[in-house]
Amino acid sequence: MQHLIPFTAQHCHKLVSLRGGETKLAQTVHTCLAKTSLADTLASAKSNQVRFAIIGIGEDIGPRANLGRGGATDAFESAMTQFLNLQSNRFLSGKECLVLGQIETKDLQLPEGAGAEALRKNVDRLDERVISLVSQVMAAGLEPIVIGGGHNNAYGLLMSAKLTHKKKVAAVNLDPHSDFRPREGRHSGNGFSYAAASGALGYYHVLGLHELKNSEETLDQLTTFGGHWHTLQSIWVRREIALESALKEIITKLNDSQMPVALELDLDAIINMPSSASTAAGIPLIDALYYVSSVARNTPCSYFHLAEAAPVCHVAGIAAGYRETGQSISELIYAYIQGRLQSQQIG
Repeated sequence: MQHLIPFTAQHCHKLVSLRGGETKLAQTVHTCLAKTSLADTLASAKSNQVRFAIIGIGEDIGPRANLGRGGATDAFESAMTQFLNLQSNRFLSGKECLVLGQIETKDLQLPEGAGAEALRKNVDRLDERVISLVSQVMAAGLEPIVIGGGHNNAYGLLMSAKLTHKKKVAAVNLDPHSDFRPREGRHSGNGFSYAAASGALGYYHVLGLHELKNSEETLDQLTTFGGHWHTLQSIWVRREIALESALKEIITKLNDSQMPVALELDLDAIINMPSSASTAAGIPLIDALYYVSSVARNTPCSYFHLAEAAPVCHVAGIAAGYRETGQSISELIYAYIQGRLQSQQIG
């Protein structure tokens, strides 16, 4: 499997602690078979009623190319350690999921002190890998759940959705940053502006945009594109609009666009989450879960992307970072899957 590190049953079993009388998700999810092609793996999963493919992209070249902190390399491992130890029961069997593996990034990682130009060239190379792999997953009829890595990977995911659906994509992004910065070379701050310029992004709404963490130039570009936003301050500080009302408005606009929907979430948005740009003025995890559940349940989502988690950046150390990011991402994954399954039942 080119540029894919497959996640096998052996990986699964190493992460799980079994108990008598219990069945864990690790015992029910689908994994990759050794020496099986990607096409055969996806076809087998689809024939077994798998709906979701969980994919990791462990890299921090995108945030570093944006002159930010590194560390966004281990979120997939932390998430799977927690997620696969959850119970398989009447609420989620796990048989709906394929844990596919991680996109190979080790050869693209550059040492500390590498220049922005070199990092940005490697983000371009990573874009190609993301598009190649995720396009195949979508073409097989599976919904990717992608755990980053930097938010630079939104570009490859949006391009994959456009190629698969043969139309532009409507994106909603819970994020203090719009990531609509100038196209100065690829990095984590301009995935959406590059997607807009490429014709992949047809509609864009930022939820929780921080009023002082986006330059005027970026806001101008976003306005010119026709982007929309609700700010962190308008919902959580000044209480000018309730989160529920904002989500109803967003969902209506996403559905009115008649485009496939990209559900994006930057872990930077959540209060004190270990991430590439963690914040003390963030939103509660429970509100992020409500956002994911609402959009997943009420719009035609093409994929779910969780970006920027960086366990190593936890103030109490990497072990605490693994626990917090792993538990948080696991809850977000479950909120998405449950929302999508409920959407299917409603439809």
